[in-house]
Amino acid sequence: MKVEVGDFVLFHYIGRYENGEVFDTSYRDIAEENGILVEEREYGPIGVTVGAGELIPGVEEALIGMEVGEKKEVVVPPEKGYGMPEEELIVPVPIEQFISAGIEPMKGMYVMTDAGMARIISVEEDTVTLDFNHPLAGKITVFEIEVVEIRKKESS
Repeated sequence: MKVEVGDFVLFHYIGRYENGEVFDTSYRDIAEENGILVEEREYGPIGVTVGAGELIPGVEEALIGMEVGEKKEVVVPPEKGYGMPEEELIVPVPIEQFISAGIEPMKGMYVMTDAGMARIISVEEDTVTLDFNHPLAGKITVFEIEVVEIRKKESS
């Protein structure tokens, strides 16, 4: 039985940068080995409906045609992954917004804003520049995926 669009699929994954460094995984032991373990997170296979846009396109396309127990490695270019960085998602804000909130802004720090998560890319005297691009925007990523379970879509 192969994965088709509309099927609900449970799968494990390991996400790596091109240099092999692991940045995310559904396996607790691999997260631990690579120093990226998040204690509050529940590790295990993730479930998605293929074709529903719940995944980056490169991984979703790779799942189609796979069978339970099958493993595959897929190289995902930015266009099929997290996109290219967009200049309009880099926004200067008055430093006063941080000071009044009791936050000491530092380059590289992530902050939650009304518009979502952003990374501080510079701190000037009067301005803090925020980058709302996904941290993996513009990067080629490599995913190792393993299908654990396939629940076929209901026929209508």
